[in-house]
Amino acid sequence: MDTTNRALSPTGDPFLLTPGPLTTSLTVKQAMLHDLGSRDKGFIALNARVRTRLVDIIHGGEAFTCVPLQGSGTFSVEAMIGTFVPRDGRLLVLVNGAYGHRIVKMCAYIGRDCVVEETPENVPCDPAAVDRRLAADAGITHVVVVHCETTSGVLNPIAELGMVVAKHGRRYLIDSMSAFGALEVDARAIAFDAVVASSNKCLEGAPGMGFCLARKSALADCAGNAPSLSLDLYDQWVAMEKTAQWRFTPPVHCILAFDQAIEEFLAEGGVAGRGGRYRANCKILVDGLRALGFEPLLPDAIQAPIIVTVKMPADPRFDFPVFYDRLSAAGYVIYPGKLTVADSFRIGCIGRLGAAEMNAALGAIREVLADMGGIDCRAA
Repeated sequence: MDTTNRALSPTGDPFLLTPGPLTTSLTVKQAMLHDLGSRDKGFIALNARVRTRLVDIIHGGEAFTCVPLQGSGTFSVEAMIGTFVPRDGRLLVLVNGAYGHRIVKMCAYIGRDCVVEETPENVPCDPAAVDRRLAADAGITHVVVVHCETTSGVLNPIAELGMVVAKHGRRYLIDSMSAFGALEVDARAIAFDAVVASSNKCLEGAPGMGFCLARKSALADCAGNAPSLSLDLYDQWVAMEKTAQWRFTPPVHCILAFDQAIEEFLAEGGVAGRGGRYRANCKILVDGLRALGFEPLLPDAIQAPIIVTVKMPADPRFDFPVFYDRLSAAGYVIYPGKLTVADSFRIGCIGRLGAAEMNAALGAIREVLADMGGIDCRAA
């Protein structure tokens, strides 16, 4: 394949068709070209603006607060579990992929009792099954779900699940890491105590921080729950409300980029605009892959517009490492699969990408397949 016309972003980097980190805008990158003291008035005002805007995205009003936290999104998920689930609580983990399983692993590390309601990786979590489980186990205090499970790209029905949890009077936690900003999470319609996400997914900032959007009345009851000082969201909240500052050194440059990313998110039309672009990207990608003979794992009805899982072709000439490397050389970075139900690879729809980039990526895939000998892309 001729890579002299390798596709590159405006900064000379390949396009990242992954679940994150993502291709970011030039202006988001440029926002990091400044230094701010973490105690400076300018940074304190910046931090307050980011926190307020994040609460606004979920229509949280005065009932919710934003607690930012250093680290990857996984740090914030673990912080949410450890802070909101008391030591004598029991967490029902809804699992249909690797990130649900990761929450189960977290519970083992931090000493939280948990039980699992599992569906296959290509099947959404089932509200009826959760209803039965909660009716049968009065000891369950909290329920947690992964909004979009990027193991497969499946979208879980967070609103319907929330209605079931509320009906049984239990507490509801949402890991919206890969969906927040592209898919609606509305605190007016869903009775959740906390939702976590990060700077570097659908809001298109740089990696380095996550955040928890928490119901204040629920968070106020969490003093002493956390098994970790660094991951104590209650303590972080109390300190930030008192001083307007982070307890420990904040990721200043990441927050500068995130502030710019949120500005661009709002200019695009918020969740409706960002989600609309990603849905268009997803349709172009899925339609194009099917035209090439590939079989996406999920039916369209449960495919979130975040990442598409593709079944591996049965043709013995298809060598995924070669396919990956040649696409990367052409300027498009994709992702290996993570499924147990099928051999697969994944292609993301999110980040600073649009129709032109998605169509160009499909063109590169077509060229790579031709160079590999005209692969039959049908799955086994």
